[in-house]
Amino acid sequence: MFLDKLNWRYAAKKLDPSKPVPAEKVDAILNAISLAPTSSGTQPFEVFVITNPSVREEIKAVAWNQSQIVDGSHLLVFAAWDNYTEARIDAVVDQMAAERGGLTDTLKAYYDNLKAMYLPRPAEVNFDHAARQAYIALGFALAAAAELEVDSTPMEGFDPAAVDAILGLKDKGLRSVVILPLGYRDAAGDWLAPMAKVRRKAEDFFTRID
Repeated sequence: MFLDKLNWRYAAKKLDPSKPVPAEKVDAILNAISLAPTSSGTQPFEVFVITNPSVREEIKAVAWNQSQIVDGSHLLVFAAWDNYTEARIDAVVDQMAAERGGLTDTLKAYYDNLKAMYLPRPAEVNFDHAARQAYIALGFALAAAAELEVDSTPMEGFDPAAVDAILGLKDKGLRSVVILPLGYRDAAGDWLAPMAKVRRKAEDFFTRID
């Protein structure tokens, strides 16, 4: 059951470097990311899938030396658009028109209105909006990894500017938002593994308005 998998998962603090995640499971997690909903279908971020050991060592050095970055077999870096531009929105429209039978007046009007709303805004406002879309996809990645019993540890504890420089993101119009190592837990070496999952009680967490 899916909820059992969510109870199984936790943010592993120690991964086993001898156990790589199979390619088919990584591909399934990436597919889940691609299927995540985003505002107006823009998918305003990219995901870098890093297996190169030296690059991961560089990132570890600017991420509080968190060992999961190098002990896992894959590192996902979610990088949001630094701004919405006419060209980026037009690319979304062009793909939709190509895959949905052509450009309709309704499709054009919808994205013309979107451009009228997004393009005048400050770049930082648009980046923040794009970053929130990346976090929706992060949630899908975490859930998909749990379903596949792959450990994943979402991390904001890193220097975004340094990661951007390592990956050359500025030239791509991207900014790193969150990173996600994938691997398999080393339960014997992980202080968190034996601890109970703690969550707020439902009555303190959910408000039902009938």
